[in-house]
Amino acid sequence: MAALPRRIIKETQRLMQEPVPGISAIPDDSNARYFHVIVTGPEDSPFEGGFFKLELFLPEDYPMSAPKVRFITKIYHPNIDRLGRICLDILKDKWSPALQIRTVLLSIQALLSAPNPDDPLANDVAELWKVNESEAIRNAKEWTRRYAMDN
Repeated sequence: MAALPRRIIKETQRLMQEPVPGISAIPDDSNARYFHVIVTGPEDSPFEGGFFKLELFLPEDYPMSAPKVRFITKIYHPNIDRLGRICLDILKDKWSPALQIRTVLLSIQALLSAPNPDDPLANDVAELWKVNESEAIRNAKEWTRRYAMDN
């Protein structure tokens, strides 16, 4: 395996020394481009109390292209589909090499605090979020209880 770029080493060291509150991102022992991530559900959100597992992978051309991130834990969210893919602008067309792993993790955490049904990836979830937000929030809390607690 090729040596890791200095930037990845620096970002990883910073994540270990100054973790993002509510987020654990640990590089895999066998592949330092692959991170095991756990995001704690933000307070006052339907995901509060949950621990959501994600995987984050830095492609060969990182930081010229965005990290690949997906939820492993099932989540009821308009911007995250059944396969765990995330609709987040900085993971797509708004990516910039100036952004870092830390920025991506903070943005995912913010997305849990403020779901955006107007830019959905899970259309059925987004539709319910728009027409009956309280029922959608109940569903999100139930999925959090079922899939993201005690697992």
